[in-house]
Amino acid sequence: MTITLVCPACGVVNRLPVEKLAAAPRCGGCHKPLFDGHPANVDEAGLARHLKNDGVPVLIDIWAPWCGPCRSMAPHYEQAAAQLEPRMRLLKLNGDDAPGTMTRYGVRAIPALLLFKDGVLVKQNAGAMTAEQIVRWARQAVA
Repeated sequence: MTITLVCPACGVVNRLPVEKLAAAPRCGGCHKPLFDGHPANVDEAGLARHLKNDGVPVLIDIWAPWCGPCRSMAPHYEQAAAQLEPRMRLLKLNGDDAPGTMTRYGVRAIPALLLFKDGVLVKQNAGAMTAEQIVRWARQAVA
């Protein structure tokens, strides 16, 4: 079975066998790692591309630079990425630059986590979480 993954560096859609996920796959276009253990920053267009094409669940942290709880949660989200990738794609979206996404998914408080599977929102959470809480919450949601 093959899946598709969007390269967070160049945006190219890559197709690869599922069993290659654990082998540190690289982009066929720019040759950078498809997963590097860190969340990728995206804009609304990048988010749409990942939701449409990523063959793994996508977890989005909606944050803002002025938000204290968002800044507090940032290192925990980084730690969660190291544990959840490559079975899940972790992204960061600045809510100040993404009013369409905020409205579309009814986000009224940040930080907010939105978890998508096959491009469909399956779970949403508002408020800061620790790395352990993020990992547990995300894994339970897609189990």
